[in-house]
Amino acid sequence: MFLAHNQPDQKQQTLKASLMEVTPLILTYNEAANIRRSLEQLTWAKRIVVIDSGSTDETLEILSTYPQVEVFTRSFDTHANQWNYGLDKTDSEWVLSLDADYALSDELIDEIRSLCSETSIDGFFIRFKYCVFGKPLRGTLLPPRQALFRREKATYIDDGHTQLLEVKGASSFLNAPIYHDDRKPLSRWLWAQDRYMGLEVKKLLATPEQKLGLADRIRRTKILAPFVILIYCLILKGGILDGWAGWYYTFQRVLAEILLSIHLIQAENGSKNE
Repeated sequence: MFLAHNQPDQKQQTLKASLMEVTPLILTYNEAANIRRSLEQLTWAKRIVVIDSGSTDETLEILSTYPQVEVFTRSFDTHANQWNYGLDKTDSEWVLSLDADYALSDELIDEIRSLCSETSIDGFFIRFKYCVFGKPLRGTLLPPRQALFRREKATYIDDGHTQLLEVKGASSFLNAPIYHDDRKPLSRWLWAQDRYMGLEVKKLLATPEQKLGLADRIRRTKILAPFVILIYCLILKGGILDGWAGWYYTFQRVLAEILLSIHLIQAENGSKNE
């Protein structure tokens, strides 16, 4: 895949060719507000695989304007199944998995170009910069995601409202970030969070408490998590220094935790009354 050591006049050609051997894989569902920004940072790709869940907005129209994009439609059941279906549709050694509201930084593209073809690494974790109204924040709750990996070494499994990628082999980190820049309407965000938190509750209640991490144990209290997130986002992550963008992100995350608490209360009391 990536580049070997060549003479200076050949190196640029090798760099470009190596990057084209990575297939970006994207999931979409009504992402007209985001998908163009994502694709504009993927113009280097020879082929882009998109798994669409039945978009009814302008997403498919936008995708059709990019000749290297190949769209496959699959009705959504779980995130893991969507991603694994997408992996089956790729044929390159390396895959770059992206949500439709991710945009690669220029520095990340250069860093991927510079990776050695003889690397023993099978997957790379990439850090995020969360954006609000296009402005990158100082901090985020998003952990690094293993987004660049060898296709044959990888499979997805469901994990609450989202998914986990399992890569059989050695992993490492890249330094440059992906921008997470979701500009869909607030109503869509609220709809998604309500759905996500319902799935998270099922995971929390199905997992023995001794197997939960600290964050999930705090969430199980139903009271502490919103206050912890408020302090964490504003103070520990520096959101208060980001102005209204920082407050907006903090309010989003606090509201998400409140929704989770409401779902927990409903689920626990519902089971008692059955």
